[in-house]
Amino acid sequence: MNEKIDHFDLNTIGSDFINDPFPTLKMLRDHDPVHRNKDGSYYLTRYEDVKTVYQERSMSSDKVVAFKEKFGQCPLYTHHTTSLIFNDPPYHTTVRKLLAGAFTPRKLTELEPLIEQIVDGLLDKLEDLKEFDFIDAFSKQLPTELISFMLGVPEEHRHKLRRFSMAILGALDPVVPEDRLKEGNDAVTEFGQLLDDLIEHRRKNPEGAGQGEILEALIFGEHDGRRLTQEELIQNCIFLLNAGHETTTSLVGNGTHILLTHRDQHKRLLDEPDLIAPAVEEFLRFQSPLQIGNRLLTKDMTFSGKTLKAGTYVHTSIGAANRDPEIFDNPDQVDIGRNPNRHLAFITGIHVCLGATLARIEGRIAIGRLVKRFPDLQLSGEVTIMGLARFRGFNRIDMRI
Repeated sequence: MNEKIDHFDLNTIGSDFINDPFPTLKMLRDHDPVHRNKDGSYYLTRYEDVKTVYQERSMSSDKVVAFKEKFGQCPLYTHHTTSLIFNDPPYHTTVRKLLAGAFTPRKLTELEPLIEQIVDGLLDKLEDLKEFDFIDAFSKQLPTELISFMLGVPEEHRHKLRRFSMAILGALDPVVPEDRLKEGNDAVTEFGQLLDDLIEHRRKNPEGAGQGEILEALIFGEHDGRRLTQEELIQNCIFLLNAGHETTTSLVGNGTHILLTHRDQHKRLLDEPDLIAPAVEEFLRFQSPLQIGNRLLTKDMTFSGKTLKAGTYVHTSIGAANRDPEIFDNPDQVDIGRNPNRHLAFITGIHVCLGATLARIEGRIAIGRLVKRFPDLQLSGEVTIMGLARFRGFNRIDMRI
């Protein structure tokens, strides 16, 4: 077997893999799709295997044991073991239903004109700037503004949100230095204190919610007579920031960068603006904001002919699955009209992304209006990726109109 594959270990990856994982992912998918890491965990890179993991209800997302080993008793541990994503039913089912009240079709309909208003205001600022860092000036501003409205975050605190999100999510990478762990713990603590105050204020003043705010629905929503506790409210609001902020920043940043480096597809979208919906799906497939997931097997299961025992920890490569040639024709090419496009960017099964519909709306409005407003938009200088393995996006993209 290829020596590079023999020595590959997800827990010791470096900058080469993070900068461009796809050649290595292709080799793994072709030659070792159920790859054993040195710690006994496995890395799955084929679409059908990854989909099976997410659709198998017996899979465990509970990380109480794993995160106690990774983090110890600290704010990061409290956050990730209290919020929605790293828990199993029945707790996961209850919390998801309580959170879902903030993402009903009616709520999303209310948010759409707010998103349009935010996007148009940001585009006006870009027109004044002429040349700018797209991530800083546009891509991160949209979800920052939207999540601020949704959680009732005052304007003077909004500039902190991406720092909070990046610090907390960065601590989930397979390899995490001590300084990044400290940043993550500090972010959970600082943002938690802010949210505690905001939640208490809205609890006492439920009639004062602004446009697009969902705090009231989260505070007073019930499922089978159960409401979220204060701790659950705080940690799941942090989760909503992380789930809705960094992934949307990356969707818009990745999608725009894809268009500007695939000019034939850019021209195609200019000529056929109605392709914006499938274009967003293709951006999600080609450069998935979330690249790696994890599950614990609670029973023996077979993937690509290899049987793994109950108790085995598996890592799922969403990035590799979304470029599997068994599922996608010419998977390493961008096709904004691709149909069907059964990508796994939002996962699937009981943990399917709660905000998937909202993310699609944001991507469609943001990129669609950007391309229409500035048809001559182009790259102009520095391009820097964020440097994380689990999440894929940019810290900086210089552009001009």
